[in-house]
Amino acid sequence: MIGRLSGTLVEKNPPEVMVDCNGVGYEVQVPMSTFYNLPVVGEKVVLLTQFIVREDAQLLYGFGTAQERQTFRELIKISGVGPRTALSILSGLGVNDLAQAVSLQEAGRLVKVPGIGKKTAERLLLELKGKLGADIGAKAVAVNDAQADILQALIALGYSDKDAAAALKVLPADIGVAEGIKQALKALAK
Repeated sequence: MIGRLSGTLVEKNPPEVMVDCNGVGYEVQVPMSTFYNLPVVGEKVVLLTQFIVREDAQLLYGFGTAQERQTFRELIKISGVGPRTALSILSGLGVNDLAQAVSLQEAGRLVKVPGIGKKTAERLLLELKGKLGADIGAKAVAVNDAQADILQALIALGYSDKDAAAALKVLPADIGVAEGIKQALKALAK
């Protein structure tokens, strides 16, 4: 199994890159979170990889961090989630956002990823609950029940996940739901 590639970045065509390792060019599919952090073409690059053999293809997936690769491996273990879907999830959410969505059981955030329907999102939340929460969820932003309710209210009002999360950061940790929504709306109105 190919676990790591170290070489020169030859091509960048999202979501695929080519890495030249001593004269052999490896085509590697990468999530957008890894793609955005790649150096310019011609520079040295190191990618952790996952090699997948199918009946009709041999595919190599690359990741910038061990955390991304481990999350990818957990995702492809789930029934109905293949490598392309796992790559799409990592590209759409990222590791920490996925861990936060799983810990808060927010199917709505997963459904926003292309290719993920309601049933798949619910299956992901169920299957990943103990797996991402222990490893990655500890590094995700800790959100108490009141903050989770405030976040859901802001999203229901039409604010993006990013804007709602930014508004939450300015609120005191021990604020109540009603007062938190008021203050968050004031912060977002500025």
